Amino acid sequence: MNHVMKFLFGLPLLLVTLIPVAHADEFKLSNNQRISCSRGLSPGKLNTATCKSYAYLFNVKTSEYFRCQVSLALTRDNKEVINVQADGGCTKKPRIFDTDSNYSFDATETEPPNTNSFFGPGGYSVWASDNTARKLRGCITISSGLGSDILKCLDMTF
Repeated sequence: MNHVMKFLFGLPLLLVTLIPVAHADEFKLSNNQRISCSRGLSPGKLNTATCKSYAYLFNVKTSEYFRCQVSLALTRDNKEVINVQADGGCTKKPRIFDTDSNYSFDATETEPPNTNSFFGPGGYSVWASDNTARKLRGCITISSGLGSDILKCLDMTF
């Protein structure tokens, strides 16, 4: 009976050590969220305010990331709020590094309308570093004004 009890208590430990643990991807939010707002006057004394904010969600294992945006539009007259609309979502972007590791990430972008946006709604830059090696990559994406964005990345030298 004592051997049976030892076996029953030891079985879960044996299973835990023999079954490989699946490591989930870990996602981190960038530290550089921004918001931009604009106001407009419409005929009939209507006021409209539109605000947009963005953030980046980064997979610290694979270096792929998502650009996420939320917007809110509010229309009112002198007495009441007439309409409120919200929209948003995330867009998957390509990996910054080809191999899996342990990465850090940050991003920033211009908010339109902006004097830095030459051809369209502006651009953004992302920085990623490998936490296991002295490896840093900077990438800039700008709108070409011709339908596709231009992305260039450069490895930093030390």
